[in-house]
Amino acid sequence: MAEIEKIREIEKKEIPKEKTLERVKKEGEKAEGEERIVECPECGSRQLVHDYERAELVCNECGLVVDEDFIDMGPEWRAFDHDQRMKRSRVGAPMTFTIHDKGLSTMIDWRNRDSYGKSISSKNRAQLYRLRKWQRRIRVSNATERNLAFALSELDRMASALGLPRNIRETSAVVYRKAVTKNLIRGRSIEGVAAAALYAACRQNGVPRTLDEIAEVSRVSRKEIGRTYRFISRELGLKLMPTSPIDYVPRFCSGLSLKGEVQSRAVEILRQAAEKELTSGRGPTGVAAAAIYISSILCGERRTQREVANVAGVTEVTIRNRYKELAEELDIEIIL
Repeated sequence: MAEIEKIREIEKKEIPKEKTLERVKKEGEKAEGEERIVECPECGSRQLVHDYERAELVCNECGLVVDEDFIDMGPEWRAFDHDQRMKRSRVGAPMTFTIHDKGLSTMIDWRNRDSYGKSISSKNRAQLYRLRKWQRRIRVSNATERNLAFALSELDRMASALGLPRNIRETSAVVYRKAVTKNLIRGRSIEGVAAAALYAACRQNGVPRTLDEIAEVSRVSRKEIGRTYRFISRELGLKLMPTSPIDYVPRFCSGLSLKGEVQSRAVEILRQAAEKELTSGRGPTGVAAAAIYISSILCGERRTQREVANVAGVTEVTIRNRYKELAEELDIEIIL
């Protein structure tokens, strides 16, 4: 009997535990459901607006307060310009792949001032100089980091020369790091792999640059960049679609100082050409240049074939051949 009573007491103790676990699970599910509010329960609208002053989630259609008292993840301070933001911020720069150590190491500033902004005495400047020198040395500890440091600085130089945005620099750095991890650099020049990674990143982000443009700012030939690009894209499994002529139109129009109307007309011509498969098997830059040449004539902002050829990096003969094909197949009447 005593044993049976003990078993019953143990069961009584276990039941509340199970209930508590069920209650916690339900509360967790409820919390997850609250985070996933995507439509108004009153009118079914998906136009929900966060009011950060009142910490409320409000429906933009009927005005119902869907949620309240949510946590603001931003800083507790306010800043009205860049200087104030930098002074009040308590964190460093975000992590980046464009630096060999991802920006996680420290740097000793070149200015001879302490944390209070006061000038450092001449007695301690020699020591600070030595510290600065050794800090630079220990940031690069082995051959791999030395390789990355050189390659990423080369990538940054080429991207700056081509005027490429930040996201392309980050993508190209990631592609290069993958190539290093898979040991694809062995037997190839660092400059060649870096240039190929930049070319791949441009195509991935829909901001294409030709191999000739990459070769102009790099220290290797066009042939080597093309060969290395094909190798790393095959080894890393980069699925890149063929470049569309439409991607080149905004840049070429900007280089020729043409209006938005000309750009829109050129894009329309290229879409019609793509439907009739006139762009397949032809260089995208030549087709884009021909479409811009036709649209500039149609919109009354004529540019010569030589001007268009210089901006697009193709010959005048290519533009002549392509624009005749487009005009003939699309029934566009051009009065020269």
